[in-house]
Amino acid sequence: MEDTAVEEPEVSGAAEFAPALVAAHPHGNSVAVAIGPELRAFDLRAGLPVSLSDDCGGRSHSDAIRAICFSVSGALFASAGDDKLVKVWKTDSWRCIWTIASEKRVSAVAISNDDLYVTFADKFGVVWLVTLREDSAEPVSVDNKPVSILGHYCSIITSMKFSPDGRFIATADRDFKIRVTLFPKNPLKGAHEIQSFCLGHTDFVSCITFTSISENQSFLISGGGDSTVRLWDYVNGCLLDTFQVRDKMGELLGPNETDDSSLAIADICPSNDGSLVAVAIQSGVMLLACDLVGKKLSFLKVIVMEKSYIPTSLASSLSSELLWTVMGAANMPNQASSHLLTRLRIIPCFQKDRLSSSDAGPATLEDGDVPHGEKLLLALQGSLDVTKQEEVLASVLAALKVSVHKMLVKKHYSEERKEQRKRGRNDKKMKN
Repeated sequence: MEDTAVEEPEVSGAAEFAPALVAAHPHGNSVAVAIGPELRAFDLRAGLPVSLSDDCGGRSHSDAIRAICFSVSGALFASAGDDKLVKVWKTDSWRCIWTIASEKRVSAVAISNDDLYVTFADKFGVVWLVTLREDSAEPVSVDNKPVSILGHYCSIITSMKFSPDGRFIATADRDFKIRVTLFPKNPLKGAHEIQSFCLGHTDFVSCITFTSISENQSFLISGGGDSTVRLWDYVNGCLLDTFQVRDKMGELLGPNETDDSSLAIADICPSNDGSLVAVAIQSGVMLLACDLVGKKLSFLKVIVMEKSYIPTSLASSLSSELLWTVMGAANMPNQASSHLLTRLRIIPCFQKDRLSSSDAGPATLEDGDVPHGEKLLLALQGSLDVTKQEEVLASVLAALKVSVHKMLVKKHYSEERKEQRKRGRNDKKMKN
């Protein structure tokens, strides 16, 4: 496995911007939102907010949560972030059953398809793995040490996903790379076999996801700071199609109405049938038709939210036609904990056939039409006060633009400087 112990520079202010995140249970049982150190969940079956139980012996989240995910089965949920903690929850009771301590801040998290392992990536580009005991219905202590299995050389990993068949783990980073690694039968010995690299992005890769045409054929979709959405044959590392969001928005708004930072891709989310891809940009949500037979991405429409609404995260479930979007952020200058508010917007009919059968197409649900109405919105947003939300989200909007701009002009170290930083890190380790 390649050496990965190269430190990224510490940043402050808007560059530490921590976007609000949303995740949907694969079977539509619940939805979760994370903002700052707060994890909020809502039981869609019972129509009630979830009371989290964190009594497994580890610390609670104390800093910004940077990654959340449900397992494929929906039985488990993971959260991780800047407090160097990875927490695994049982979703039937929403009890924390594992608290894992990382040496560094965590940027991505994923649960293996068989629910036996949780993987997480730290800020130095190392992917770690912890075994989840099969009898993990009961809380356990934090004594299961993580094992490093792979790494990206000198680059922060921004997104990590398991393939639908569980054979591969895909990781994307700040330096334009997507790596697809064979997930071994015994991952505790490391994941050394690289299946492919998906290369083509010209700026940071912000998000990756898988979509399937059948049980035996799936594809990788990626989005990034270069304002492109790309479709990949990830097994062979072949780029199948590229959709230029910048060009399309230039046609719709005019060339002088857009800039690079406003067109960076924040998140992507496929529909449950694979026919659509939702793309989060600062202008709203762009919907792309995804023809997996013809291996083609094409423009359908842009759903523009209300003024100042920029989705920071997207989610959908396999059993629902709802697309969940959230806006919010933590770690902003002069932000009080009472200002950890989010704004939730839900887009119905998130399938191509439903879209084409309606002239109006999907639009965001009014608050009164949201499942479980004000009860859900209060639980996940933190407030129903529109005026307070607008004040907070206006500052989020400003911080988001600064943060994306800083990512686009991120300093790149020369190979010589990288080696110097690596030696410095190794010297520190030897002294310790």
